[in-house]
Amino acid sequence: MRTEREKMLAGELYDPLDPDLTQARERARDLCEDLNATREADGEARRRILRALFAAGGESVWMQPPFFCDYGSNIVLGERVFFNFNCVVLDVCQVTIGDFTLFGPAVQIYAATHPLEANLRRTQESGKPITIGSDVWVGGGAILCPGVTVGSRTVIGAGSVVTRDIPAGVLAVGNPCRVIREIQKGDQLTQR
Repeated sequence: MRTEREKMLAGELYDPLDPDLTQARERARDLCEDLNATREADGEARRRILRALFAAGGESVWMQPPFFCDYGSNIVLGERVFFNFNCVVLDVCQVTIGDFTLFGPAVQIYAATHPLEANLRRTQESGKPITIGSDVWVGGGAILCPGVTVGSRTVIGAGSVVTRDIPAGVLAVGNPCRVIREIQKGDQLTQR
């Protein structure tokens, strides 16, 4: 018989009140609370917490607290990922983020989702993994919905809601987020 954690990571319906999952969320919340209580001068303490929190990438992530996540152990970061203030990652499935990707303030990454049928929603959740390539810039306040992939070198405009996959090397904005144009070599684009 599969555990609730195995069902969760597979994107199937699972019981979020399972004791193992509850304990894992409490661990992550405690680590986030410790991280969010640090001061700028507490670099060693922050690094220790980030290494403990993430599945990979905690040794090079650049984090501006506060930061919040469900598990942390389902977040795989490449080299030198940057999170600005108030980012949230609901990592009930794996969230993979490539090298040198930047997140503006208040970016929300939601791998978690819920059944549409109300009775199921009372006891079950599910999720879909999210993949974000390398050298991506996600503008402040953007939301990435369950199951999306954002290609490398793409820019997601501030406040956008990403509901479907976005290819590599493009500027995409809006709600729902849509491709505006390709990014050209030497492009001096700034978001507005």
